[in-house]
Amino acid sequence: MRTGRASRGAMSYYPVYLDLRGRRCVVVGGGLVAERKVNSLLEAEAKVVVISPRLTPGLQALVAGGRIAWTERTYRSGDLAGAFLAVGAAGERSVNRRVWQEATRRGVLVNVVDDPSHCDFIMPSVVRRGDLIVAVSTGGRAPALAVRLRQWLEGVLGWEYARFLEMAGGVRAQMAARYPDPGERRQMWYRLVDSDVLGLLRRGDEEAAWRRVEEIIGFHPRDVRLRSVGMDASGEGADGA
Repeated sequence: MRTGRASRGAMSYYPVYLDLRGRRCVVVGGGLVAERKVNSLLEAEAKVVVISPRLTPGLQALVAGGRIAWTERTYRSGDLAGAFLAVGAAGERSVNRRVWQEATRRGVLVNVVDDPSHCDFIMPSVVRRGDLIVAVSTGGRAPALAVRLRQWLEGVLGWEYARFLEMAGGVRAQMAARYPDPGERRQMWYRLVDSDVLGLLRRGDEEAAWRRVEEIIGFHPRDVRLRSVGMDASGEGADGA
């Protein structure tokens, strides 16, 4: 069980990316705000349960399609049992407060909509391009600015970035074998990132992009169809392998 948190003035958040695949995430509320939160959780492949006596048409469609589970009533204490994460979007401050209290008691990560003082985390504006995920947050001070920045990034970051990451994932293991020295391998990744490969993909010339990749890395990839397993700015995966 978490203890009480320190009083927050200016908040400083620690940015992380959570793996929610298959984890139980409970959203209390069935309105448009809840619908947006649910869709974000589904993008992360969470196992979503919505608790609300009524749902938007969009949420009803998700229930009908088997995408989410629905508890058709108001929130009750005990509804967060087994949850990894909870969202209070009931539209009633008293209900959201009780969600926060139970989450705190159970050690469940909680976000109460439009109430940063009762949030363990805030949900940023997100741009997704395949495995590329860019999150923008204003610390809850100006969400509209985060939205505008996201919209700008959507115009800058095309789907060529998603394809580039697929290609990078297809050669990653072979790169590690070909260049066992981390420093040399890092330089090779930067050569790829700083090359014209993204520009070729942007123009739709994938064949030329692959030729350029092969020219830079010095070998012919055995299987270009492999999906990406991740690459950070240093050219290493999250596990540093």
